[in-house]
Amino acid sequence: MQLVKEKATLRRKIREIRSHIPESYFRMAGEAISKQLFSCPEYHTARTVMAFVSTPGEADIYPFLQRVLADGKHLAVPLCIAPGVMEARQIEDLSQLEEGHYGIPEPPNTAELVSPTEIDVVIVPCVTCTINGERLGHGGGYYDRFLSAYDGPAILVCPERLICEHVPVEPLDHSIPVVITEIASYRNGIMET
Repeated sequence: MQLVKEKATLRRKIREIRSHIPESYFRMAGEAISKQLFSCPEYHTARTVMAFVSTPGEADIYPFLQRVLADGKHLAVPLCIAPGVMEARQIEDLSQLEEGHYGIPEPPNTAELVSPTEIDVVIVPCVTCTINGERLGHGGGYYDRFLSAYDGPAILVCPERLICEHVPVEPLDHSIPVVITEIASYRNGIMET
């Protein structure tokens, strides 16, 4: 119960910080993060990439989504199907996205289902995280549940200004060893050069 309260307090703190950051920062951060994602070995070897669709206050990774499609890779994005449950659905074009749960752009229900076993890398969002990959989401458990059924590589993206030194974690929370911000990439907490 204490960890739940700590998480809620940290979410409020980060949302307050985020509310004072101009949206232009999130666009700039997203462009830089997208460039770093392009150079990741996990991206180069992937045939199917699952990635989130950015919302205000998150790194805007639309350039990455566009590049995945331009590179001829399969792009899967989340579709919320029940509280705390999401599926990966393949899209062919970003114009297929429509407003879904919580105002998040999602694929239509008719988009092809992609099994977690078909996904080669998952790009994961967060409210905040540490450089070691301890992640705080929005509290719905969508990504933790999804990642529990997925055993491939994942990359966590977070604007540098939202990185924290400590994030409370519970046993079912998934840490992600690769973290990318607009100024650095970390593997297991160590900055890559």
